[in-house]
Amino acid sequence: MATTALVMLAYSWQLTLLVLAVVAPMALILRGFQSRLLSAYDGVRTRVGATMAELSESVLGAAVIRAYGLQGRMDRRVKGAIDAQYQAQLVAVRYSAPVFSMGAVFGALATAAAFAVGVLLGPGWGLSAGDMVAFLFLVVLLLEPANELSETFDQTQTAIAGWRKVLGVMDLPVEVAEPAPGLPLPAGALPVRVEGLAYAYPDDGRIVLKDIDLDLAAGAHVAVVGETGSGKTTLARLLCRLADPTEGRILLGRVDLREVAPAARRAAIRMVPQDGFLFDTTVGENVRIGRLDAGPAEVRAAFAALGLGWWVDRLPAGLDSPAGQRGEQLSAGERQLVALTRAQIAGGVGGGGPGLLILDEATSAVDPETERALGEAMRRLSAGRTTVTIAHRLSTAEAADLVLVFDRGRIVERGRHADLVAAGGVYAGLYRSWLGNTQARLG
Repeated sequence: MATTALVMLAYSWQLTLLVLAVVAPMALILRGFQSRLLSAYDGVRTRVGATMAELSESVLGAAVIRAYGLQGRMDRRVKGAIDAQYQAQLVAVRYSAPVFSMGAVFGALATAAAFAVGVLLGPGWGLSAGDMVAFLFLVVLLLEPANELSETFDQTQTAIAGWRKVLGVMDLPVEVAEPAPGLPLPAGALPVRVEGLAYAYPDDGRIVLKDIDLDLAAGAHVAVVGETGSGKTTLARLLCRLADPTEGRILLGRVDLREVAPAARRAAIRMVPQDGFLFDTTVGENVRIGRLDAGPAEVRAAFAALGLGWWVDRLPAGLDSPAGQRGEQLSAGERQLVALTRAQIAGGVGGGGPGLLILDEATSAVDPETERALGEAMRRLSAGRTTVTIAHRLSTAEAADLVLVFDRGRIVERGRHADLVAAGGVYAGLYRSWLGNTQARLG
């Protein structure tokens, strides 16, 4: 454009200034439209996210929706989200349509002005008919990039709106800053020491844990019990370093958990959550996630090491049986059997591997056979390792070396099962409740 403008000046500086004067307002108008376009497209991206969330929820919750007859309500929510996205896109189009055609409009005005003035005044400025044709050709060359700019301007604002969403995610503060390079952890079962630990949610500052002090010997089996919301699962997250404590510190093998190298931490700590998340592939492939180089024989050996060979043999296609999306083709207890085997194979069938196991028992009611299988698998998996179990079953707390009783974010009682029952405190009340529920189930 700059080169073309210089050539135009050689033909006629008067017409060149006229063309530039006609085109110049386009830059100011585009500048004014920019903030409106960005805001409009930002609204579109927000509405697209809301629509996808509603669609995803309607698919993942299809069983609950059908069971409770919520089809009409969910249909209205999805259509409402789609309509809101449509309205947001209409607002964006109202701004993008004039921007898209602005280059052509100003180009036509500039060409018409140059032609009219050139015909009327050109001969007096020494312009011949050939000079006018050449000048008009140069006007087209000058304005063609401007015309393309007006078209791409709309697309760039769409891209910038999406990029701002990406930057918003990237600008979220990192809750867990990894050390570089970090310290290793000793092999074998790890002692755990917790000093003055407290944790509050970063968004609202609500305190979940307070004044937690622990000293667990290597190889100990600890059961953590308490009512829902007492802080049990939060402690498990902190031990895995899915979050850092607000106050205090956690020592594994006398090493501050915040200073442990990420690879060493992942190898030494293994958590089995209660939901036992499975991927939409076979049972065998879900176990291999624990160690990707394991073959079918090693996967089967891992099941056998936990006393679960009979369960694999009972599956329709053995290790090749599909688990379904999120493991929906298996029960809650069976999903945790697979998750336990995944943790087992991560340490090798013959032992070794993680020195700290964190087990969150499945809370869903399971049949007696699966409950016995879970108990035996957990017992074998935890052998020779420090184990912290979020206990939802009475038998787990009874067999533990130490029971920690949580209440409102604090440890209110600690000791062996029999001693805590005899003390008649919080644990005794939980024990009576568990016992009553167990008897009711069996009855």
